[in-house]
Amino acid sequence: MIKVLLTDTLSQKAVELLKEIPEFEIVVKSGMTPEQLRQEIKNYEAVVVRGMTRLDGETLEGAEHLRIIVNAGVGLDNIDVEAAKSRHIEVRDTPSATAVTVAEYTLAQMLAICRYIGPAYQSMKAHKWEKKLFSDGMELYGKTAGIIGMGRIGKEVAKRELVMGMKVLYYDIVEVQTDMNARQVSLEELLRSSDFISIHLPLTESTRNLISVEAFEKMKDGVVFVNVARGGVVDESALREALETGKIKAVAIDVYEQEPLEDFSLIDQERVFPAPHLGASTVEAQERAGLEAILILKEFFNA
Repeated sequence: MIKVLLTDTLSQKAVELLKEIPEFEIVVKSGMTPEQLRQEIKNYEAVVVRGMTRLDGETLEGAEHLRIIVNAGVGLDNIDVEAAKSRHIEVRDTPSATAVTVAEYTLAQMLAICRYIGPAYQSMKAHKWEKKLFSDGMELYGKTAGIIGMGRIGKEVAKRELVMGMKVLYYDIVEVQTDMNARQVSLEELLRSSDFISIHLPLTESTRNLISVEAFEKMKDGVVFVNVARGGVVDESALREALETGKIKAVAIDVYEQEPLEDFSLIDQERVFPAPHLGASTVEAQERAGLEAILILKEFFNA
């Protein structure tokens, strides 16, 4: 039998379906320390992870039987892909599974900022009636949205922003064809022209700290900034400076350079709307990711 290790929580439906495949022996072991994972992974031909598990070169060193790693989610920055390839281990993810979920979340963050949903909730829970304090909300309608990264998620975000009556600009390192009423522009033009900017890029060497001091300086004063992609794409010290100078009206952050977060100094700032990496955290998205992971494993092992 083919031994498959699940190191993070998958949807219950996906786990049950995996266990029904006669060629697979499924073992669920979450919450392992790096050392425990290094020892455990030696016994498997396949491993399915999510963002909580990191597979570095040292972890993969003794994985002599491992043939495939599947990340049930978007992106591969939690996996040392080069180390895996050098050991002839295939690495896959499930890029379409969470696109709708993250796109909805992006718009939710923008609306929450513009209408003070979080602060108003906290105020009412404190038995206060502070209507005047939250009376200068802002519509999305008629504003310019800038999307950095026009992949699956970026396109889903664009669809929703257009329905909201926004003008949509997008930047990508490759030419992206779309029949939507959205325009591809340079990064500089996007930064200069957008009222709202959202990031939808993987973390790679070319995207690390893409949004730097220089990028923030080019943005409009009072821009709303949303990062639900990867923390390392944004230089957090530059973001802190942009908040302190008033360049940014508000920022929604779901991802961080280091996770779990230990330094909360950025989060403590008043105009920061934080969350603990919840972009893909819906029942529907996790079920789709699990089912896509199953299809990848079945195809790879002809099961």
